[in-house]
Amino acid sequence: MGQSNGMASDDMQADDTAAPEKLAGDVSASGAAPVRTPPLGGTSADGVSAPPWGALWVLALGLAMIVLDGSIVNVSIPAIIADIKISLTDAQWVTSLYSIVLAALLLPLGKLGDAKGRKTVFQTGVAVFVVSSLLAAGSRNAAMMLSARTLQGIGAAMIMPATLSTMSASFRGKYRAAAFGVWGAVMSAAAAIGPLLGGWFTQTIGWRWIFIVNLPVGVVVFLAAIPLVPQTGGPRPDAGATMPGSVERRIGADPWGMLLSAVSSGLLIFSLIEGETYGWWRQSSAFSLGSWTWNRTWPVSPIPLCLVVAVVCFALFVVLERARARRGRPVMLDLSLFSIRTFAWGNLAAGAISAGEFAIIFVLPLYLINARGMDTMQAGGILAAMAAGAIVSGGLARHVSRLLTAAGTVQLGLVCEIAGVAATVALMGDGYSAVSLLVALAVYGFGLGLASAQLTSVVLSQVPVAQSGEGSATQSTIRQLGTAMGAAISGTSLAITLNAVLPARLSAISGLPSRVASGLATAVSSTAGNIIPTIRAQGTTGKLGPLGPHVADAMTSGFVEGGRWAMAIAGSMLIIGLLASIMVRRANDRAIEGGRADR
Repeated sequence: MGQSNGMASDDMQADDTAAPEKLAGDVSASGAAPVRTPPLGGTSADGVSAPPWGALWVLALGLAMIVLDGSIVNVSIPAIIADIKISLTDAQWVTSLYSIVLAALLLPLGKLGDAKGRKTVFQTGVAVFVVSSLLAAGSRNAAMMLSARTLQGIGAAMIMPATLSTMSASFRGKYRAAAFGVWGAVMSAAAAIGPLLGGWFTQTIGWRWIFIVNLPVGVVVFLAAIPLVPQTGGPRPDAGATMPGSVERRIGADPWGMLLSAVSSGLLIFSLIEGETYGWWRQSSAFSLGSWTWNRTWPVSPIPLCLVVAVVCFALFVVLERARARRGRPVMLDLSLFSIRTFAWGNLAAGAISAGEFAIIFVLPLYLINARGMDTMQAGGILAAMAAGAIVSGGLARHVSRLLTAAGTVQLGLVCEIAGVAATVALMGDGYSAVSLLVALAVYGFGLGLASAQLTSVVLSQVPVAQSGEGSATQSTIRQLGTAMGAAISGTSLAITLNAVLPARLSAISGLPSRVASGLATAVSSTAGNIIPTIRAQGTTGKLGPLGPHVADAMTSGFVEGGRWAMAIAGSMLIIGLLASIMVRRANDRAIEGGRADR
């Protein structure tokens, strides 16, 4: 697909003066032939269909609910670990499983919305999400919690593509900038404000309320959607109508594509999370799946095999999707979109930004509570600085983009994010006040708001209008996969550092037996540092006697070092995103120059 074929200008940013009937093509996330939809919300004085603003806010509230749930849990992880006795690995899965299920099912459930109607799938997803939230609130062990989080991911995967595709179908011309600006601002603000709400609930009425709160919100969204959200997608009498330059492809299932994408992404995240537990090469602990157990005499652990299978499945997915596309059959992902350089580089930036963001949100609550000795409310208040910065900059992003372009706004945001992370790493040592950390996180949040609000615009800037729905679904999938990888990578780097530095620091304490030191180091790693406040609170009256304070200090210094490494890795992800955004801007400039030459 050439960039000059149906090329759209940055329609998320500038006023689009194309005729409404040309832009009315309702594009599916599966690449199905678009159909003409009737104008929604009447017609404004300038001749462009007036959008349903009520629907925008219902969709935004539904989006906020599922994005919030991806970050509200993080600050409550220490309380959940202590209450239902889960390990660091289980804690990583509590955050990562939700994101990986969401990422794996975005495209197939987006296609379900195309076929059955996006409003129908949206409301079904809200119902599934609310019920699974109540199951999570009632969890008594790791199995129950992880099962509930899986169901939450399924519900969220029904909601997210429906919000983006409905907005794409309902908002035209100059209104698209406002709609996608709201969508990006909600994404960044909800992710950043989650820790504050999580801390408040955990500190006051208990961590289970971080899930119970979804009940009233979900009920409001479900009921408000009935009169306010238009039904788009679904079977129509004129299903054969197409737009000029569109790619005709039958609506239908791609079960093998769905399976291969889910298996490859699932095994990749599993390997990152469980690598420290089972061993990156040699098996370090028993692995069981039901009644079957990995043989301890085998030369390698299951992790290398999982990584190989993930790579093979991904390669098969690429081959399969290309073959199906050539035959005009339904595909999970139209890989030809990646021939558009702005789309390819933009998605790399989106994935890296999401990975860095959620790596930070995973590590910081553990550091603030376990190493700095804050309670959950105090930690949530510190992290709320990110939300404050994101809300302020999200409102300014459209104005900034008029001066710097959308790609320039993303770059400015990433520079602020990287500066905020660097300052945070420097302030994680002893002697720095919480106020200093709050300022650093506010800078990070300001950059997050700028980057997130214009990121969708950057990714879709050169995607033909006829394929904008599919491009949107692809971007959402990559962002969600990035969130899962961010939490997994940060947790893995934290565990690796703890296992590397803690044994030596504890063994250096005079009078502490090496066997006890080794056990304490393992306890810190397996509980994500949750044992540190307990040892610190016992002082000299615990089982360790007068060695207690020395042990707590050694544990804290080791955890701080681990947190710094995890934050540094998060910063490196953001640097990758910045480099990718520079490539996006260059590709976009070349495309604009090429368009002028054609004229």
